[in-house]
Amino acid sequence: MDRFGAEIRLLDLPKPSPGPGEVLLGVRACGVGNWDEFVRTGGWDTGLQPPMALGVEAAGVVEAVGAGVRGLRPGDAVTTHSLPAGSWAEKFIAAADHVAPVPSGVPMTVAAALPVPALTADQALDAVTVRPGETVLVHGAGGVTGGVLVALAARRGARVIATASRADRPLALGAVEVLDYHEPDWPDRVRALTNVGVEAAVNAARAGSADAVRAVRDGGRLATITADLPPAERGIALSDIVVVPDGERLARLISLLTPDAITVAATYPLAGAAAALARLRQGTHGAAVVLEP
Repeated sequence: MDRFGAEIRLLDLPKPSPGPGEVLLGVRACGVGNWDEFVRTGGWDTGLQPPMALGVEAAGVVEAVGAGVRGLRPGDAVTTHSLPAGSWAEKFIAAADHVAPVPSGVPMTVAAALPVPALTADQALDAVTVRPGETVLVHGAGGVTGGVLVALAARRGARVIATASRADRPLALGAVEVLDYHEPDWPDRVRALTNVGVEAAVNAARAGSADAVRAVRDGGRLATITADLPPAERGIALSDIVVVPDGERLARLISLLTPDAITVAATYPLAGAAAALARLRQGTHGAAVVLEP
């Protein structure tokens, strides 16, 4: 884009070179998410000013490494969530400690769509300190990140109650109960299922925290990934999650989650980036959208 808020179009920008501690990726695929709209409109400062490429996650092949980089070499297949933005491009610079190897057999499209949802979900579950045997609510489990939240919470030994639209309910794999969030009494149903409310909750539904907190027991924990933290009440600990790049954590999550946790709904060329964002706004029922340069 030429300026914040401008329409997306193809730009010719200089080929980047890796500095110390950085790697240059030949991009094979890059993820598209709602967060990219925040970057486009200036709502998320990623450290770069227009004219610039959008995109904060990519999978590709290392083409060059900067001074001081160890353990990575040209030809390595990697994926990353790294800042500043710029992954919707043929070449992308990432911090070396933000990248993770792509396991053999994992498609680049899947590897490209995984970093932001996986890191966001894992960091949110850390924030609410999910313990084995606890009941955890995932509000908005029908989206890509919501589905990953359910899978990771279940892997941590939690009993997961999820909400989703009727169309997306089959996607909340790993949940013991899936409620339709269009039904206004769903928080009351969660409290009825648990007698007093869940110990912990993560909100992944836009503007959904005010409803999610109603399903949390007194003294429980709630995290939101949608920047809509509700007012403090009933001793509930609140956390507002903004994803942080972490290559070591990402490597662990790729091994845990692939190949089943991410389904790719559609791929577009770079010239179709605006159409890819539009497809995302229409809804993809929990599947990812990816660009392939």
